[in-house]
Amino acid sequence: MTRTPDHPDADPSPATPTSLSAEEIASAVRSRTLRAVDVVAEALDRIEQADPVLSAFIEVWAEDALRRAGEVDARVEAGERLPLAGVPIGVKGRRGLGTAGPLLEAGCVAVGATSVPGPGTVWQTWGLGRHGPTVNPWRHDRTPGGSSAGSAVAVAAGLVPLATGNDGAGSVRIPAAWCGVVGLKVGNGRLPSSDRTGLMVPGVLTRRVGDAAAYWRVMSGSNAAAADPGAGSGAGLGAGLGAGSVSVSTSTSTSTSTSGERPTAVWSSDLGFDSPDPDVVAVAHAAALRLAEAGALRLTRPHTPLRLHDPAPAWLALRTPGAGPTPEVHRIRAANDSRLAALFAGTRLLLTPTAPTPPHGHEGPGERYSTALTWAFNLSGHPAISIPAGFGPDGCPVGLQLVAAHGEEALLLEVAGVAEGHLGPW
Repeated sequence: MTRTPDHPDADPSPATPTSLSAEEIASAVRSRTLRAVDVVAEALDRIEQADPVLSAFIEVWAEDALRRAGEVDARVEAGERLPLAGVPIGVKGRRGLGTAGPLLEAGCVAVGATSVPGPGTVWQTWGLGRHGPTVNPWRHDRTPGGSSAGSAVAVAAGLVPLATGNDGAGSVRIPAAWCGVVGLKVGNGRLPSSDRTGLMVPGVLTRRVGDAAAYWRVMSGSNAAAADPGAGSGAGLGAGLGAGSVSVSTSTSTSTSTSGERPTAVWSSDLGFDSPDPDVVAVAHAAALRLAEAGALRLTRPHTPLRLHDPAPAWLALRTPGAGPTPEVHRIRAANDSRLAALFAGTRLLLTPTAPTPPHGHEGPGERYSTALTWAFNLSGHPAISIPAGFGPDGCPVGLQLVAAHGEEALLLEVAGVAEGHLGPW
């Protein structure tokens, strides 16, 4: 995938910090090839040029960001080995700094708060920034998805290499899919969350899978590998990988488990209850087939086709203020948990389109739920990642969703890293 999003100054020189991944920036800052202050200043210039059109940010913290970048340079000079030294990041919404503590401690510099749905805009636009509605960088007449709208746009447009999000129904994965970037939703309970329902969990949006893996290492507390991103590159897949012990290879070599077997995967276009658009299904399925043909995974058929209950009634009931779990919630949740447990007893991965439709216009999607294929895994708690699969007939990106068993974030990131070598560069 080599197309470039439609945004101002869209084609930076390969030598500029904007074109570097988070891992590359951190390595350069640690080696003092680049200064964090210069990297952050360049990101702020980029935001100033592009954001009047994209409206990806609610606030930009230029003065504070430059001060913090100077502190990072001083920490590096003092010999501190920061895994994400000098990486400029966006944080979702004005409260985003509250969940970004480990990233800031690892050397990231928050440059601003990214846009989220504004008052009265829930169905009209999935992001309201300081310059108006947030636009999809591929087509400005389309929404970027949400609710982590600004984070996805800031990453897709190259304003920052990494931005935080949170995902209660697909709020990281859907904008990742519609903006053509990587979006990781961690498993429920794996990282702290203040959501009373337990449905909302942290996540991240990046252009490179390795950067999502670096986020996971830092947030899950395994910083040893993060201090040297090249260490262990190309390590094999295995069920014994711990929560943070993941390194990512984006080479075109096949991915194998410790037993020498490619991870098995089951394809489902609709999870047994939805009716996604045929064009979206075709792009995502073609990507899944390319991964199988390249040896990144092995597609199999389950003994019993996966047919989940539509999670909408249960999800909506849990999110209703003052409402608790009802018998209907328990019924849907128990049935889906049982069916997913049976599926993952026989396979490592589940593959689906990320969203059932292409990006809609700013007038809203009507009665269609863009969350149809994502919120089942907020209800069940499984980790999931959206990776770019290609482009639909409308010229907008389509996402491929990979879902794994509980605790298998490392597997998702390893397979997505191999996929990047076959489907990318993104």
